[in-house]
Amino acid sequence: MTIMNLDTIVVEWDNLQQLTQAFKGMMVLESIQVQGAPNLYRCHSGSLQALQQAVINEQWKKGLLIHGEQSWRVAKPYLDKLNLNLTGVRYCGECTEAEVDRLAAKAEIEQAEYILAVGGGKILDLGKACAIKLNIPYLLVPTLASNCAPWTPLSVFYNEEGTFIKHIVYAQNAYLVAVEPELILNSPVAFLRAGIGDTIAKWYEADVLARQLKRKPLAVTIALNAAQLCRDLLLKYGEQAIVDHENKELTPAYLQVIETIIMAGGMVGGFGERYGRIAGAHSIHNGLTALAETHEQLHGDKVAYGILVQLALENRFDEIEELLPYYRRLGLPAALRELGVKDQLDLAFECVAQTATRPSESIHLMENASKESVAHAMKRLEAWIAI
Repeated sequence: MTIMNLDTIVVEWDNLQQLTQAFKGMMVLESIQVQGAPNLYRCHSGSLQALQQAVINEQWKKGLLIHGEQSWRVAKPYLDKLNLNLTGVRYCGECTEAEVDRLAAKAEIEQAEYILAVGGGKILDLGKACAIKLNIPYLLVPTLASNCAPWTPLSVFYNEEGTFIKHIVYAQNAYLVAVEPELILNSPVAFLRAGIGDTIAKWYEADVLARQLKRKPLAVTIALNAAQLCRDLLLKYGEQAIVDHENKELTPAYLQVIETIIMAGGMVGGFGERYGRIAGAHSIHNGLTALAETHEQLHGDKVAYGILVQLALENRFDEIEELLPYYRRLGLPAALRELGVKDQLDLAFECVAQTATRPSESIHLMENASKESVAHAMKRLEAWIAI
């Protein structure tokens, strides 16, 4: 097991203690900011035509295209058919502050009037951050259904080693999100599986946050309904969607699943704001980034494991028992060993728990979220899974 150096981690959630007290004191909910959806959203074959129409409508003369390598080989034939006057630039490595600065400088040199990001979550997060830095609109084309990044005005930042640092929520939503289902269908199936894991967490995290409130405003109720929809639809159609993806078939079940991940998943935080975003499962994900062995694991796979740790922390092993057969059928990880951590498990539990319970982490919005209790929950889960 390799433990990453955490000295460079930046803590940027100054009001976390105040927010935690609001939850634990069950105070009356203060007003929240609803950012329910992008300005425009399309999900159908040929949806990328909406990009050209947006450029015409807004009279943008030039844009900066941010893309990756592998996903761009699939997306390029679709974009080449459009007249968007783009200058392309390939992202490098992680979503870091330095990379945002580099891309923003390129956009300024090119006098770009908008940002178009095409790719997975890190590329989309970079596109958002770059556009916000320059105060220009951004358009997003996801090539994966691995999380709700296309919908959510939020960027997750890491350091150069891939260790989580912070996330930032922006006041500006995407001008347009265009989902071409064929692009998603041509991505590796592992990303869809991870997207299912990440999106099932929406229910468990929103539920543990909202159940502590005496009064639930309509926006939070909408967020909870969307979160439950995420869980119910993915448990119903997720397994079939994996089969459809492997067979390259665009079926109604498949479309339900990718829109659940992108749209319904994004609506949870969009309507619930801090009461519908993250709790224990994502903090466990962040803790796992301290172990080098997990860096090759997908975000949603680590969050899926985090769901089970959160449930163990709540002593809800009945719920774990209900989820486990589904995890096994889809191949989602249920134990630390299944995330590539094979030795020194007790040390790994301690390391993940220490990172997951930093003062800035959202796990403190739950009860009983000490370093010791999290390490104990992980150990109990590992033993329970092994039975």
